[in-house]
Amino acid sequence: MADETENGGKSAAEAALGRIFLVVIDDSPEMKTALRYACRRAAKSGGRVAMVHVSEPTGFREWVGVSQLMQDEARQQAEAVMQKMAAEVSKLSGKMPVLYFREGDRREEVMKLIDEELTISILVLGAATGPKGPGPLVTALSGKFVGKLRVPLTIVPGHLTQEDIEHIA
Repeated sequence: MADETENGGKSAAEAALGRIFLVVIDDSPEMKTALRYACRRAAKSGGRVAMVHVSEPTGFREWVGVSQLMQDEARQQAEAVMQKMAAEVSKLSGKMPVLYFREGDRREEVMKLIDEELTISILVLGAATGPKGPGPLVTALSGKFVGKLRVPLTIVPGHLTQEDIEHIA
């Protein structure tokens, strides 16, 4: 019980990991800005970056063979993207990231992951800069679902440059 009190309620293993900055990996330009920000914060705080890729379920449940083929292709694409991003994270933060793969609704899966993985300390999302708003995940998690998050949410403006991030992170 002494370990929990000394480390703010975390176990010794969790405290040793430092802060874990979770970034949702997708194909949006603002994701790269959020990832760079998380890497800089992790490097400066002795923490690590975690990445999650959430694949939408295929709509071909009636045709099991087609559905399985589509799932396999989506998984291979997700793994390729995550490997590329993991190399970037390692270069920027000095540590290999923790990788998570999920299938389902992006918002629901991110919230479930945060609830399941108690080592995750902060959720970092990039905000889109277009006229449609910051993006569906940022809108949902900074709106009516913000009170259900177990960790702080950091929203990184998608227009920040590398120099901006170096200066503020």
